[in-house]
Amino acid sequence: MKRIVFALCVGASAAHAETPRVNYMLQCQGCHGAEGRGAPGTVPSLAGVGRFLAVPGGREYLVRVPGSSQSALGDGELAEVLNWMIREFDPRDFAPYTAEEVARVRRPPLDDVDAARRELLQKLGEAPRAR
Repeated sequence: MKRIVFALCVGASAAHAETPRVNYMLQCQGCHGAEGRGAPGTVPSLAGVGRFLAVPGGREYLVRVPGSSQSALGDGELAEVLNWMIREFDPRDFAPYTAEEVARVRRPPLDDVDAARRELLQKLGEAPRAR
């Protein structure tokens, strides 16, 4: 009996570890693609997404873009997906998002995403790229 319970716990843990990837597939991949490359001219690539964490307003930006802010994901699920995306598409050391942080900054969604992105890229010393 103990072996069965242990196996169920291990299986549940492995399934939970996959949840952010699955949520990315269900909520984000349709626009950003499986590899996070986006669609030139319409959807930004997720390559280098973690660089936004280095400037004031960047963490909030990633939570408030409409695809994040308005997704059906709960605050904890969105935090997990954002953390997964950064680790997957721009591995770097960073303070992970928490459900509390997401809940605090998620609303309202950004009105002018392009202007916010340009401002952050200027702070980073980067020229805006074609999406």
